[in-house]
Amino acid sequence: MRSADASVEAALRSRLSDEALRPLGPGYLEEPRGLFHGDGGIVVAPSTVDDVASVVRCCAEASVPVVPYGGGTGLVGGQVMPGAAPVILTLERMTRIRAVHEAEAVLVAEAGAVLADVQAAAGQAGKLFPLSLASEGSCRIGGCLSTNAGGLNVLRYGSARDLCLGVEAVLPDGTIHHGLKRLRKDNTGYDLRALLCGAEGTLGVITAASLRLYPRPAAFGTALLTVRDPAAALELLSLVQTRHGADLSAFELIKGVGFQFLTSAGLGGAQPFRDVPDWSVLLELGFGPDRDPVAALMSLYEAAETAGLCDDGVIAQSDAQRSALWKLREEIPLANKHIGSISSHDISLPISSVPSFLAEADAALARLGTFRVNTFGHLGDGNLHYNVFPPNGERSDKYADQRQDIRDSVYGLVRQYDGSFSAEHGIGRLKPAELQRYGDPGRLAAMRQIKDALDPKGIMNPGVIFG
Repeated sequence: MRSADASVEAALRSRLSDEALRPLGPGYLEEPRGLFHGDGGIVVAPSTVDDVASVVRCCAEASVPVVPYGGGTGLVGGQVMPGAAPVILTLERMTRIRAVHEAEAVLVAEAGAVLADVQAAAGQAGKLFPLSLASEGSCRIGGCLSTNAGGLNVLRYGSARDLCLGVEAVLPDGTIHHGLKRLRKDNTGYDLRALLCGAEGTLGVITAASLRLYPRPAAFGTALLTVRDPAAALELLSLVQTRHGADLSAFELIKGVGFQFLTSAGLGGAQPFRDVPDWSVLLELGFGPDRDPVAALMSLYEAAETAGLCDDGVIAQSDAQRSALWKLREEIPLANKHIGSISSHDISLPISSVPSFLAEADAALARLGTFRVNTFGHLGDGNLHYNVFPPNGERSDKYADQRQDIRDSVYGLVRQYDGSFSAEHGIGRLKPAELQRYGDPGRLAAMRQIKDALDPKGIMNPGVIFG
């Protein structure tokens, strides 16, 4: 491969309109955690799938790397390429909602559509697109699909791949895959949709998608309940599922350290408890028109209290109170960034293993030193964010030499529990070494063969997943 130079720019200009070539602003060379920085490149912003195909074909002919760029919100460095000057292919001009098929509960959106705009378009049709992330005001649907984003509602609706019926995409040789079918059943061979969703731009560029919509709940019931420990949180999850079944859309575990960090960072708004609980659960139910969400949650709390699972809680009485509770949860990552972690871990575990994992992981870290651990995340689907911080008043860079030991300790234990070291953020440029260390050799060999077959020149987002 070679870097994009003046000759490549000239070739791109000959194939695209003038507005497709964009200035190389700093935003295209940065990512939110500041761990990776791009070193240059040519930014192209095509407006049609044919233009995307022309760009990729041009890069394939010149053996120039292509870095697909969505909203730039990814947390594993997949959107920037250090050490080279790639063609940065941004989907920011491909933002149309192409169609809404209300009777089918399907929406067709271009990959550059912002997630919040997709949600709004579904809402205008009286439907729900349930993918919900803290970055939904800026992340784009193509990036969500390419990273198989999870978010808050996986428990009820699944991850981004589960919400996608078909994709339109440009493959590494410039071929257009016309896969925007709206079918629930299609057994005609390999599922390229499933393969491209989660490939992080290494197998092609998603340009549009057919997305599943769902009935919009008539009312939401949201509560923040204190629990004595993670084991009690699991018992509470079982109780909620027994009583409310498919109504449960979110079940978030929050350690008290998260509330303390919110206070230190001046984030999250007013906190509902005078004394910070050691552990709490934020849960949400979505009801039909004939249910009283507050009454349902009051009854649930009484049952949980009787069972010894909860001893305090807050039930939202209005949309404003619901938003306030969710603000606490959604701003924990911002508070973490303010404090500064030594090492952050996006892990998943068999749900029943979570309490014992947390106890063992905390004990293992205590043997390495004195740290603060902020555990929070989607307990309902087994995805936790297990983040390690220095003692109060100290900076994380003082512990940089312990970062790898911490990761080895956490990820080694995750493997013992048959979990995953990357639950929803992907591999990107941050975790290829972990993938090689903890991944199944047979699966890795098959992945490499697929990559080599579809992208023999290795131009699609090089350095991502495979290092």
